[in-house]
Amino acid sequence: MLADLTAASVIRLHDRVLDPPPSGAPPAPADTAWHAIATNHRCNCLLWDEEDRARRRDVPPATIAQSKRLIDQYNQQRNDAVEAMDEAVLARLVRVQPQPGARLSSETAGAMIDRLSILALKIFHMRAQSLRTDASRAHVEACRFKLTRLLTQRADLAFCLDQLLAEAADGRAYFKVYRQFKMYNDPALTPYLYGPPDRAAGAAP
Repeated sequence: MLADLTAASVIRLHDRVLDPPPSGAPPAPADTAWHAIATNHRCNCLLWDEEDRARRRDVPPATIAQSKRLIDQYNQQRNDAVEAMDEAVLARLVRVQPQPGARLSSETAGAMIDRLSILALKIFHMRAQSLRTDASRAHVEACRFKLTRLLTQRADLAFCLDQLLAEAADGRAYFKVYRQFKMYNDPALTPYLYGPPDRAAGAAP
């Protein structure tokens, strides 16, 4: 049911994408859940790079504006993938009936996997900083300390994900698909896009 979907297997996929072997990272399985996991991680990678670009101060404002629009686009795709992950996992659990007293987890499996993806990015980039030879010793040591903390955080989150998946498979816990309803990408829900400037600014009519 969920035998192939473990925190360790998710982490392996995340790390392979960021640091592929010489022969290249193998493609994610065609399974719907794994496709959504890979899509989510790809969007987080794109977001990380684009947010770095948006912090530049040596480019014209139009370039930063374009980065902001791409960030909104990637973030929407990232959240869509989180929902797709939850839908795929719950589809595997469709025959499982929650036991009496089963706990409702407010954090879904997809949300946890999304957090694991972000932690994989932080670990990858912090490790690179801890290996720099052109930075001060204090910088390197600080980054090594942060790297240790990040690895602990990932291990803790991995444990929690495995626990949720095991409990959900046994009917001892359950979660739902929570729609994010991101408003910033919908012109009909963004006052500065659908209304006059005074209304968008919150001025009295």
